[in-house]
Amino acid sequence: MGLAEKRAAKEFETTIYPNLKRQIDEAAGFEVPVEVRWDTLMKEDGYTANWATGWPKVYFEPIVLALKDICSDEMGKEALKETLRKVVVQDTKPSYSSFWASYEKGVLTLDHQYCNVDDVKERAKLVRQTLEKNL
Repeated sequence: MGLAEKRAAKEFETTIYPNLKRQIDEAAGFEVPVEVRWDTLMKEDGYTANWATGWPKVYFEPIVLALKDICSDEMGKEALKETLRKVVVQDTKPSYSSFWASYEKGVLTLDHQYCNVDDVKERAKLVRQTLEKNL
């Protein structure tokens, strides 16, 4: 990871991410602590031009969609608020799979390689299913 990647990630973090975070909080109905491990997301050298459109689709839009589904009624809203302590977003796996979402002790971890960018709905479905099993 070089300077170009660091600059692109910082630009994303300061200009695009705040709106995505707001969408996550609105979907959940409360302020959700989100830990983005930016250094792991930056490991794909040469893709910096695509991060502004790709990272939302791979990591953040699935969260928003899943939370909207879960919080479509009061039971879901209450269960989520009582149980979800933090969301961790990272890219540490050497591959991607349907096991990108895991949940343990109130922490939803989303770990996905930067690929299959347009599979937003499938990733959202997996996030929703993972959360629903644990709420």
